[in-house]
Amino acid sequence: MTTVTVPPLVEDGDALAALVTALDGRADGARYIGGWVRDTLLGLDPQDIDVATRLAPQEALRRAKTAGLGTWTTPSGLAHGTIGVLIGGRTIEVTTLRRDVATDGRHATVAFTEDWREDAARRDFTINALSADPLTGAVRDYFGGLDDLAAGAVRFIGNAEQRIAEDHLRILRFFRFHARFGRGAPDPASYAACVARAKDLMALSRERIAVELLKLLGVADPVATVDAMLEGGLFVPVLPEITATDRLAALVACETAAGIAPDGLRRLAALLPIAANVVDGVGGRLRLSKAERKRLVLATGFTDGSPEALAYEIGTESAVDRLLLKGDAEAARHIAVWPRPRFPLTGGDLIAMGLTPGPIVATTLHAIERQWVAARFAKTEALDAIARAEVAKALGG
Repeated sequence: MTTVTVPPLVEDGDALAALVTALDGRADGARYIGGWVRDTLLGLDPQDIDVATRLAPQEALRRAKTAGLGTWTTPSGLAHGTIGVLIGGRTIEVTTLRRDVATDGRHATVAFTEDWREDAARRDFTINALSADPLTGAVRDYFGGLDDLAAGAVRFIGNAEQRIAEDHLRILRFFRFHARFGRGAPDPASYAACVARAKDLMALSRERIAVELLKLLGVADPVATVDAMLEGGLFVPVLPEITATDRLAALVACETAAGIAPDGLRRLAALLPIAANVVDGVGGRLRLSKAERKRLVLATGFTDGSPEALAYEIGTESAVDRLLLKGDAEAARHIAVWPRPRFPLTGGDLIAMGLTPGPIVATTLHAIERQWVAARFAKTEALDAIARAEVAKALGG
């Protein structure tokens, strides 16, 4: 059998080598795990380096400190076997091998182990259970993850329904990983299990659902995956407002034409009805921040004015959202880099022109600003004329 390898990363004398040595890497005491291995094999740029170790968390912590490495811990992290090691301005999570003792669909009680296969068996998908020797780069694969990676198949390890019962969020993770790494239709057994257990999503916090859903929608093109979710009734228990992907497909195409990066929140707006009260209600149900809810609502609006006026009124980001959802790639591309001007007048300027301090100043200033925007952000002379006319009107002239 051909040995599959990834670049080992470790170089003599660097901090990562010191960590590997401290964790008995030469005696298979530490390996790179999960996403770093998967993404490297796919030629992607991994965002994080995660390390698994046979050492107990307190011992891993002691050894990292003895090696002169910066560390951080939390009581919860230590209880679940994870410490953080600071290397080169980034945090590397080091987690002791684990096995599940009990699960309730949201949390797991774990025990530590020294068995690499046992730790791999508790992970969700075969492509996420790959590990690699940090010194040689040799990849270890216990459940066919390499074949699935080559085939573009996202597949649960073991019994799919049991894995979902252990952690209900795995339903959404399955579709997110399929949208990113899968090719063709979803794995039949995994898909059937997700459909069968769709109501399990109701037991999850809405915050966890929102985080996972926005990640799913943020992949390059999630349309086919969202279609599969709709067909299987996956949204019915938690987001019944999502019923079609026509607007999402149009948005993805418009983003591509405009050269604007995908955005999960913008794409969520494309999946929801064009009704501010409904959109805001969904945002509240998903426990989105005030800024996120406002952005969702602004994305549903209509505009008849210029793109510049729109961006000035609701902000560049929301204007880009609305223009892309409208299908205007050219305007969205323009507004994305448009320097929003600053209104140059203040209430003090109007008082200097003869207005008496009070509500009339703010009212007149807003009237001038509206005309300034309508005049495509008039230059100094034109703005001065607008201002003097409005001040005269306010004075009864």
